[in-house]
Amino acid sequence: QVQLVESGGGLVQAGGSLRLSCVASGSIASINVMGWYRQAPGKQRELVAVINSGGSTNYAGSVKGRFTISRENAKNTVYLQMNSLKPEDTAVYYCSAFTPQSYWGQGTQVTVSS
Repeated sequence: QVQLVESGGGLVQAGGSLRLSCVASGSIASINVMGWYRQAPGKQRELVAVINSGGSTNYAGSVKGRFTISRENAKNTVYLQMNSLKPEDTAVYYCSAFTPQSYWGQGTQVTVSS
């Protein structure tokens, strides 16, 4: 079992920045990939960014160049640095871990005002 706890969401004006953090606990040695997904009201959950144990990353086209995912293995933490935020980035952001069984955090709200 893996437990994930997110933090760092909030309200920010367009053009601003936020950093999300996700701390993993439990069977962390079995985690292959960690990432961030988001779900806006009335929309399906979508991939934002993922990072594997080797540090390789993959981003959604809509956030590439603005968001950066990173992983600090010593702290069992994955981060999502979000810059140049847009109102369309407003969503609940979920941390994920794959072992390959999938685990999800409780979500953190990000609201970008225009």
